[in-house]
Amino acid sequence: MSNAHIVSELFSQQYLTEPEWITHAPGRVNLLGDHTDYNDGFVLPVAINFGTYIAASRRNDKIIRVYAHDCAQETAEFSLDRIQFNAQQMWVNYVAGTLQILAMQFPDVTGADLVVSGNVPQGAGLSSSASFEIAILKVFNALFDLGLDGVKAALLGQQAENEFVGCNCGIMDQLVSAMGEKDHAMLLDCRSLTFENVFIPKDLSLYIVNSNVKRGLVDSEYNQRRLQCEKVAHFFNREVLRDVSLVQLNTAKSQLEPVLYKRARHVITENIRTQAAFKALRDNNIVALSVLMKESHLSLRNDFEVTTKEMDGLVDIIDDVLGNTGAVRMTGGGFGGCVVALVPTHAVQMLTSVIGSRYSKMFGLVASIYVCKASVGAFSG
Repeated sequence: MSNAHIVSELFSQQYLTEPEWITHAPGRVNLLGDHTDYNDGFVLPVAINFGTYIAASRRNDKIIRVYAHDCAQETAEFSLDRIQFNAQQMWVNYVAGTLQILAMQFPDVTGADLVVSGNVPQGAGLSSSASFEIAILKVFNALFDLGLDGVKAALLGQQAENEFVGCNCGIMDQLVSAMGEKDHAMLLDCRSLTFENVFIPKDLSLYIVNSNVKRGLVDSEYNQRRLQCEKVAHFFNREVLRDVSLVQLNTAKSQLEPVLYKRARHVITENIRTQAAFKALRDNNIVALSVLMKESHLSLRNDFEVTTKEMDGLVDIIDDVLGNTGAVRMTGGGFGGCVVALVPTHAVQMLTSVIGSRYSKMFGLVASIYVCKASVGAFSG
């Protein structure tokens, strides 16, 4: 039974009627370009075939009723006229915050009955939150014929997460969830919000490994690194590091605190690597891509200092098996979470076996592995 059929059945059980509309928005993984988004830089994400499914019908009042099948089968109800932060049910805030921002733009929107079900692995850094927000926006766009495009929806989702949920995220997650292209990665310019898609070779599998390290200190360390990036940008009288060159940075090295120099060096070189990785994929140059992703991981480990020993260990294991026939690095904000690899499809089974054996012996943990496909965005189909 398909996920769409499941969420439709759940809606019928919950509300004793058929849904008017069913929609889906994917999660994402980022192939290259971490901590560049809030510096107005470049990222290379992929929408994946894990996502959020919503079945919905309009109401004639302002009431929103939600059944969240994967959140302990919880329900919630609130009015669009009285939206408040819900400290008891955190998942509700992604619905409430998104609809509060939407209602500011479209005050005539009425309520709806919703059923939500998703299969984005929680806590893996694959952006279940952006998938949720974009799915909400997509279904309301369909129900009320709002005329939203994917870029506008992404900006609304980001605004909801920044201002209501309280997570100061960049635009990448929402935009690729809205506008990803099947079988492609997206080179996104986080300043202009323009993007180009590049085909992922058919003989490569998108291979994601969750280290299952509980992510600690993420918020405080993330905010500290944003502040460090801002300090260096302001040193050069710039708003963001996008506008500082590597030559400028190196020329001023002796005038900067060593840790600030390292943070900026990661961001500036990561922007260069991300654009080069797009070209390597376009040219089907997996050897070059392998080098770029390895350099990215080392930069995140040594200059930005956001990896863990377990993530480093996973990258080493995968690199030992693949060499330059594939590519691997950590992905996401760091301090735990996932590594991402492009793996020759014929090597997937062998690699999974090696990780299963070596990773648990090294760290006493069992990794979760997801073999994914590049999926279509909610507003692209």
